[in-house]
Amino acid sequence: MNKTMLANSMIRPTTKDLAKAAGVSRATVDRVLNGREGVKKDTVDRVNQAIKELGFERNLQAANLAKSRQYRFIFALPRSGDQFLDQIVQRIAEAQAVFFADHVWCEVQHIDENDPHSISAYLSALSEKDVAGVAIMSPETPQVRDAIRRLQERGVAALPFISNQTMMDADWVGIDNRAAGATAALLMGQCVGGRKGSVMVISESMQSRDSLERRLGFDDEINDSFPHLHALPSLETYGNEDRALSIIAANLKANPDIVGIYVMASEARKPLSILQSLNVPPSIIKIAHERTPFTEQALRDRRLDGVIAQDPGHLVRSAIRRLKGIVDRRQTLGSQENIRIEILLRTNI
Repeated sequence: MNKTMLANSMIRPTTKDLAKAAGVSRATVDRVLNGREGVKKDTVDRVNQAIKELGFERNLQAANLAKSRQYRFIFALPRSGDQFLDQIVQRIAEAQAVFFADHVWCEVQHIDENDPHSISAYLSALSEKDVAGVAIMSPETPQVRDAIRRLQERGVAALPFISNQTMMDADWVGIDNRAAGATAALLMGQCVGGRKGSVMVISESMQSRDSLERRLGFDDEINDSFPHLHALPSLETYGNEDRALSIIAANLKANPDIVGIYVMASEARKPLSILQSLNVPPSIIKIAHERTPFTEQALRDRRLDGVIAQDPGHLVRSAIRRLKGIVDRRQTLGSQENIRIEILLRTNI
């Protein structure tokens, strides 16, 4: 039976059809489909050619159910975090219920994001017998990047989650942070209008690749489109409230011409609370990242002018689909995995 006959009869090709077209047994077809050893290369080539010619698509769900296959996925998330991280954890719990029928099990393991050696040691202890895939949210370091590579070499699906690692742009889940930074700059410039002055930039750590890329995008757009604005050097809070209060207050005092404040970090609650305690005038435009209960309320109260966001539910679902696709050796649909950059104002939350 050829491809045209199958299409005309509206019958999906089966493993029996593959075996006949390739001139092999169904057992051999099964070995090729499951990537088992012991099949000659020319035989594998014949089966793959038959797959192509017949348009064969494997029913992975049925195959996995028959084998009682389960997918255990771990989300390795920072130990310290605030409302945005809470949103991620909640969405992981929701996704567990959504993907239950596909035998997908998700769990959260907290890692010390400030200790790349401990992260590397944790990832090194995982094997294909323990877990099918890992989504890792961690600042970029050589130790973490190499540990992810070694994990993949051991047969475990692994990809950076929200925080990317150099050389892994094709295999990670998150927004284009450079574009997100440029979007923040465009919104900042349009809100400031024709006023001339400086823009304070607050980050948690510039060692985080997402903050670095946001800063690059922000500077590009400010310099290109708003020459009357001057972006000040990034302030790094390192998640320490006392340090944040000290450096933000000093920066405000040293730069009386500040017309805008950009909070690059994913967790904006602490910096914005400090700005409120310092009675920063409402005329100073404030732009932050990520939708959380705090940033939503700040928008409603007009203490925040705009939020550049990414959907945490989409992030989690995309990570699961991408990990499952790697395990099943199937391509995911690119349009489904493209995480959009959202602009939130008090009128659309």
